[in-house]
Amino acid sequence: MLEVLGASGFEVVALGTEDTEYGSIESLDDAAKCARLFRDHAEEIEGIVVTLPNFGDERAIANAIRGSRLEVPVLVQAYPDETDKLKITHRRDSFCGKMSACNNLTQYGIPFSLTSLHTTGPRSAEFAADLDRFARVCRVVRSVRGMRVGAIGARPTNFNTVRYSEKLFEKAGISVTTLDLSEVLGRIERLKDDDPAVKAKAEEIKAYTSTKGVPGMALVKMAKLGAVIEDWMNAEQLDCSSIQCWTALQEFYGVVPCTIMSMMSDSLRPSACELDVTGVVSMAILQAASGTPSAILDWNNNFGGEPDKAVVFHCSNLPKKFLESTEMRYQEIIAGTVGVEQTYGTLYGRIKSGPATYLRLSTDDFAGEIKAYVGEGQFSEDTLNTFGAYGVIEVPRLQDLLKHICRNGFEHHVVMNLSQTAPAVREALETYLGWNVYLHE
Repeated sequence: MLEVLGASGFEVVALGTEDTEYGSIESLDDAAKCARLFRDHAEEIEGIVVTLPNFGDERAIANAIRGSRLEVPVLVQAYPDETDKLKITHRRDSFCGKMSACNNLTQYGIPFSLTSLHTTGPRSAEFAADLDRFARVCRVVRSVRGMRVGAIGARPTNFNTVRYSEKLFEKAGISVTTLDLSEVLGRIERLKDDDPAVKAKAEEIKAYTSTKGVPGMALVKMAKLGAVIEDWMNAEQLDCSSIQCWTALQEFYGVVPCTIMSMMSDSLRPSACELDVTGVVSMAILQAASGTPSAILDWNNNFGGEPDKAVVFHCSNLPKKFLESTEMRYQEIIAGTVGVEQTYGTLYGRIKSGPATYLRLSTDDFAGEIKAYVGEGQFSEDTLNTFGAYGVIEVPRLQDLLKHICRNGFEHHVVMNLSQTAPAVREALETYLGWNVYLHE
């Protein structure tokens, strides 16, 4: 087990043969030694693997974890027996012992995860997949506890759909820091066009995407906006942000923030539009599970007469890594209200085909809980004559999912990631955070 964990890139904190017999935990004294070791390394430990080479001492396992005072995910693995080695000298009985260990963990109120097979060897392909999933669970749990979110501006008046409960988030370990849009514009006003931070951000924008046809002054305005947001996020030690993207910025400043938001998401600092704080938390969760950028989209259109396909769209702030190619243009929807010259900065492109995971969190104030749905699908090769950024996603039993969304009051915004991590996300949110999660299969 230690060799497998090390070969998979994990650092291991465990008792050695100099600490207990065989480095195992078989008594109250052994459990106390293990608990002390874990407490001493608490900042480093993201998860605990309980490995049972034989029946094991179920009380010692539970006492060690309780005594460590760690609140991290726990994976229980048991070695398989060989049918020709069931005499007293070679039998393992881990098959049976795993049930006793889990029984004690349940009595102690310690949540845990299970391997896909009841017994599995550390070197098996099945355990490799179990370990990969468990690592994703650990990353999600760690990312949520202590997450710091920035909320820039006010909710657009017409978007009741992005209302959320700061208090429910705070209770879950997610803190929200706010910044009024007037403060953003005031800080921008104090920046000169040749400020080093502005010049650096302008060059970063040009290197990020094609800006052909975009007025130079619009690029300067975007650079100033990006520099101010980045400075604020660094000062407040924020992990992600959500922005009031329309229409005050267009009317009183003259750009859309889409490209700046895309750049942040692409560099693993998620940013959601329309002050969708719940949406950006969803983005951060899928990012933690996969290690790749997430995008916030609308469940936007049906796709012809194919009931398991839908068009997902935004106008857009999608990360560059999501798209086959990118081009900066003006925002066609808002341009109809404030004019083309006020709306440069949006990204156009088609989402890459391939596997996808979707997730949506929502805070249910009436039930006093955070709820979610999560599932997997596939972005298709289908193309459309449209604008902004878009993709066609195929989801098994999509019509049932859409009914679940409507009947449970979920938003039309959905977060997607170019990976397939739904089971790990569900395990993290439901088992370890206690959220109400629907896994669509």
